[in-house]
Amino acid sequence: MKKFNVPTREEVGTTNQAIFDKLNKALGFVPNLYATIAYSENGLERYLAYQNAKTTLSNREKEAVNLIVSQVNDCIYCQSAHTVIGKMNGFTNEQVLDIRLGKSSDSKLNALVVLAADITKNRGRASQANVDAFFEAGYTKENLIDVILQVSDKTAMNYLHNLTEVPVDFPLAPSLEQALSSSLN
Repeated sequence: MKKFNVPTREEVGTTNQAIFDKLNKALGFVPNLYATIAYSENGLERYLAYQNAKTTLSNREKEAVNLIVSQVNDCIYCQSAHTVIGKMNGFTNEQVLDIRLGKSSDSKLNALVVLAADITKNRGRASQANVDAFFEAGYTKENLIDVILQVSDKTAMNYLHNLTEVPVDFPLAPSLEQALSSSLN
């Protein structure tokens, strides 16, 4: 049951066809994971509205959350997609790797990454020390809510890929082991 075919534009309803057209115009393609959501007549529109909603997190902060959550949830599709998007938002290869390892040399970003990993690993029951460090780094309660929403967004996509195993249509992110061994050489 795991392997899903990625639906084509012709195989989805008219609402999703219009969204496919917009994605093609904006991105040059419809990412396979988005196309898979289109099995639901309302799912893709609902998900994109949620994903693109206003937040207090910067794009870099959102990508840091996306990277660590995807790493914790072992989702190669999202690790790959957010490695590309993270670089588009100014992260270097080394910074992407550090985030996937659960850390950042930037103390504020580090507090965010550590907390997002803890929230993901412990299903929302993060340690008080990590929550306190997040606030001490300058984040607010509003930011905390937005982090939780970002974790939920990415967890949903991680679960979708981990269940469907649709082909990754981004340059494949190296495993942490591969990335670490190549950075040592």
